[in-house]
Amino acid sequence: MVSKSSAVLPYAWVILAVVYLASIVAPLNQFKVPPIMPVLMMELHITLTQAGSLMSVMAVIGLILALPAGIILQRVGSRTTGLLALGCMAAGAGMGALSARYDVLMVSRVIEGAGVGLIGVAAPATIALWFPPARQGAPMGIWATWVPFGTLTVYILAPLLTASLGWQAVWWVGAGFALVMMVIYGALVRRPPAQPLADPDESEQSTLRHALANRSIWLLATEFACFSLTLVGMGTYYPTFLSEVRHYPLGQAAFISSITSMMVLISAPLAGTISDRIGSRRLVFSLPFLPIALLLIFPFRVTGWQIIAILVAQGLLAGGIPTATFVAASEVMRKPQWAGLGLAVVMIGQNLGLLIGPVLFGQLVRSMGWAAAGYMMIPVCLLGFLCGWMVKVR
Repeated sequence: MVSKSSAVLPYAWVILAVVYLASIVAPLNQFKVPPIMPVLMMELHITLTQAGSLMSVMAVIGLILALPAGIILQRVGSRTTGLLALGCMAAGAGMGALSARYDVLMVSRVIEGAGVGLIGVAAPATIALWFPPARQGAPMGIWATWVPFGTLTVYILAPLLTASLGWQAVWWVGAGFALVMMVIYGALVRRPPAQPLADPDESEQSTLRHALANRSIWLLATEFACFSLTLVGMGTYYPTFLSEVRHYPLGQAAFISSITSMMVLISAPLAGTISDRIGSRRLVFSLPFLPIALLLIFPFRVTGWQIIAILVAQGLLAGGIPTATFVAASEVMRKPQWAGLGLAVVMIGQNLGLLIGPVLFGQLVRSMGWAAAGYMMIPVCLLGFLCGWMVKVR
């Protein structure tokens, strides 16, 4: 028999659906660069490294705003934080669509990055409020597909829109979707009927100090930084590799590169359910690093159907890491009201990986070649496993 404390309110699933769609706005805008990178390089007259910086600049902003986002969440709540996030993404994408120069486009990416950073903290915090701790794995597993689903969508749409309407059309679609979701989010997202309140005797400075003294949350953030650095660093350039080295058409290269994201759509919800059943988050976010490290030997060496096989395996393994990481971020914190700060620390790790990954991988490709650059990601995966294994969480 399900106790009241572990029951899921029916409206919680409405919240999950709205939060999920709002979250998709972020990867849809963040990852619109890789599938049309050759076009941007040609039209804006920029180098591969400069094109990669269009990705990294968003991570810089996310890194800077991670802890402030957690504080904002505590002060104004997840609804207002989510609306701010969607507003930033709409404004940034609209500005980018109107830009004709690289420097202006970079500024627009900064604004978009602020929105991505805010939604990354607000969304899982909202889900954690509406679902009881013992049953958060499944909904968080569904939400964890926000990045692969948004990435998959933009990898398919961006080349088509660019070919028919120009690259600016991709930016306009991102801005329009953000505005639509801003209206829906404002109308439907609200606070749950019962919510734990912060300790009135504890100052904000004391709360911040005690919450951030948790060793496990920083290990969890480092684990997630390794995950983001490896997969996003390599994934940013994989469509370009398939186009320029394996000579696939740009649209086909982008579609093949999105296979990993397709598989995560399956593996992330499954991993969330499994983590609830076995009562362990650590196994789910740490063990996959080991086979992923082994797979990194192959992506730039194989051809034909073997490329697809490697990407399928990578996606099936990768889905559990973000799912279990976001659930664990709330569970490792000692008080429920510190969950937002825990998620903010995890976002520091994610954005650190997003920042370093594209720039580092681009430089490695230039200096060592594609295959060797892939090999250099193997130690990063092993570090991710080690940090994840040391986290103390149920």
